Amino acid sequence: MIKDIMKYEKIVSDKLNELLVKNYDAEKGYINAMKEVDDVEVKNFFKNRAEERSRFARQLRTEILTYGEIPEDSGSLKGMMHRNWMTLKATFSSNNEEAILNEALRGEKASLEEYNELLSNNNFPSRLIELLREQRNAIEAAINSVKLYEEVLS
Repeated sequence: MIKDIMKYEKIVSDKLNELLVKNYDAEKGYINAMKEVDDVEVKNFFKNRAEERSRFARQLRTEILTYGEIPEDSGSLKGMMHRNWMTLKATFSSNNEEAILNEALRGEKASLEEYNELLSNNNFPSRLIELLREQRNAIEAAINSVKLYEEVLS
């Protein structure tokens, strides 16, 4: 029985750690994107998204600790490569803002899929499901904002 509980806690914390790393990646990506654009509104949008992802990461770290596991403390190699690609693409693009917004949109859609996949697992406690839904809904709102900014800039 106790062994099953420990196994369950490990599974939940591993899934949350994967999500945590993705949020670190997104935060760093938005900080990078903020440096690459000139438009003040787009810069503020990226700043707000970076702060939001930092908050998500803190919340996830707290959840992981409640399961007695150690939270990851940095992003992934894949995330670093995506940020480098965004910077390179912006360097060669005639419209930095639009190119970077497109990449941000792609990243947010991937995040949304991750959250949806995790939420399809109904074995989580209700307070964790509530937290993940809240974060997912914020990402969905960010996707709609990115689309809006893209329309304004194009």
